[in-house]
Parts: sequence; C-alpha cells; structure tokens
Amino acid sequence: MTGFRLVIFGLFSCVFLVNLGCASDKPAPLMVLDPPSNTMTEVQTFLAEGNRLFREGRWGGARQQFQAAVQTQPDLAEAHYNLALAMDKMGDDEGAKPHYIKAANLAPGHKVIWNSPPLRRYGNVPDKPVEASASPVLPSIGGGGSGIGGGGPGGGF
Repeated sequence: MTGFRLVIFGLFSCVFLVNLGCASDKPAPLMVLDPPSNTMTEVQTFLAEGNRLFREGRWGGARQQFQAAVQTQPDLAEAHYNLALAMDKMGDDEGAKPHYIKAANLAPGHKVIWNSPPLRRYGNVPDKPVEASASPVLPSIGGGGSGIGGGGPGGGF
C-alpha cells in the first residue's frame, strides 16, 4: 500500500511541477499591428517598413516610419499604437503615453490595443475621445445636482 501512495504522490508532484513551469508571468511579446484595409497606400508603405524595422530591433528607424504614418493619417489607431511601441522600446515612456491613449481612443474595443500591458500601465482610458469645450464644465454643488437651489436630480435632501 505504501508503494501505491508513493506512486500517486509522485504523479501529483509531476503534474504540479509541470503546471508550475507552464504558468508564467512573462508577458507576451509586444507585436506591431498591420494596417487595416482602408489605410492610405502611402501609410501602408510606412507601416510595412516600420513593422519590418521593428521586428529587426531597429527601433529608431521604425519610429521614423511610424511617425510619418501618424503625420500622414492621424486618425489611424494602428499607426499611433506602433509608434508608441517603438518609443517604448527606445525608453521614451512619456512620449509613448499619448500615442497609446490616442490609439485606444481611436479604436474602442480593439483587443490588442486595449489589452496591451503598456496601455494598462497608464491607467483608465476613456471609452471615447474627450472633446474640448469652449468653457470649462464645473461640477455643481450638492452631489451632481443640475443647478442652483437643488431642484435637479441629486440636488436636495
């Protein structure tokens, strides 16, 4: 009976060690994104060359190509995301941050962009771009009421 227990214990130990070895906190490598089909031809060229340079580890060259893509088509989330990745690889965290956020704002629900560890590092990103207004919007007094006197929602007791 003790031999049977030893075999069972050995099997459980092996399973535990295999699972421990497979479970890794090592993040998946960050991958540049290909342009969507509606991308301008010139921008597709910039991104293709930037992606090639990025994969070769030539961050500076990739950054230049991605910057050209962003300047040519500023509403392309993939260009901003790829530029942010290149800037991150070069150690320019402050320069990368606005491009990660811009990419997320331009592509709500894009799983690769929204689930990327660098983007999560910068905190909560709004679901849609924040539009500038002509005058600042000030919170009302009394927990979000809609005017003076507390007659609106949440205004009085």
